[in-house]
Amino acid sequence: MLRSLKDEKFLLFALLVAVAVYPLEHSLLGGGKLLAGIAASALLAVIIGVSLRVAHHAEILAEKVGEPYGTMILTLAAVLVEVVILAIMMGHNHSPTLARDTIYAAVMLDMNGILGLAALLGGLKHGEQSYNDDSGKTYVTMILTAVGISMVVPELIPAEQWKLYSFFTIGCMVMLYALFLRMQTGQHSYFFSYNYATHGEQGEGHETPGSSQQSMALLVVGVVLIGALAEVMSKALDIGLEGSGVPPIVPALLVAAISASPEILTALRAALANRMQPVVNIALGASLSTVILTVPVIEALALFKGQPIQMAMTPLQTGMMFITLMVAGFNLHDGKTNAIEGMTHFVLFATFLMLSFMGL
Repeated sequence: MLRSLKDEKFLLFALLVAVAVYPLEHSLLGGGKLLAGIAASALLAVIIGVSLRVAHHAEILAEKVGEPYGTMILTLAAVLVEVVILAIMMGHNHSPTLARDTIYAAVMLDMNGILGLAALLGGLKHGEQSYNDDSGKTYVTMILTAVGISMVVPELIPAEQWKLYSFFTIGCMVMLYALFLRMQTGQHSYFFSYNYATHGEQGEGHETPGSSQQSMALLVVGVVLIGALAEVMSKALDIGLEGSGVPPIVPALLVAAISASPEILTALRAALANRMQPVVNIALGASLSTVILTVPVIEALALFKGQPIQMAMTPLQTGMMFITLMVAGFNLHDGKTNAIEGMTHFVLFATFLMLSFMGL
């Protein structure tokens, strides 16, 4: 028991912060932009720390259940954190493009940032790195379909018919994800796994400490804490950024970065250990899950409130998205990655950041 408390000292610290911050909320938010900005930054750091603990317990569960269930748990935990923070921020930030920008930023971060950096560093260390090409093809095709339906076609839908198309979009995303889960855990589960027994993989078969029940409970506690902290953080962030001239996509970038930060560490560790399959599953699985799980939740909230949201990407976002998916389609067709392929994605990620800082 004492060992568990010691291991979870950061979660205990975050709990104390959450308990302390609510009585001080009025003072923090009423003390001006500077104080609100400092409070938002501090809470953001705590939220990222909690998300790392959530990912740690998701990794424990993943190690116990094996592939492909392991990376599925990791990506679902990350998307759950993202949806919780996004739903709370939408309650305070009335920007109709926040959800769209967050999904767009998450896909850019996952497919270009995580996959690009992991393939680049792994390629520089190991040369070509093998994975199951069926997974890459499946992921890219489903991401392209989901993004097209939910974030490109809405630009052409008349305003008076948004509710009908929102219901249709929700149904499509649910069907896509239901089929994907059946494929990933059933008859096509071998698409998302790769046997590294003959490729020098080290460290297999070690016993992961901690029980599944304990990790699941602490994962839930972590998500609840993130929600509680995000409630105050989003209000402080709005006040701190008001009139600052910061590009409007910055809040969306923060949400995407919080949910992706644990995945980055996991993917880099796998790539440096010459295990590219978990990287592909994490980067592309998170992208797919972000679209087909976040979109239904956000569309349902919009229908519940009776307020349409802007899900259609801008022409520049659409161009970046399709360039990313085209490059991924070419790179992930042969079952091997290398540093050149990693660099192409990383350059696209740098371009995304540059455009974001330019406010485009």
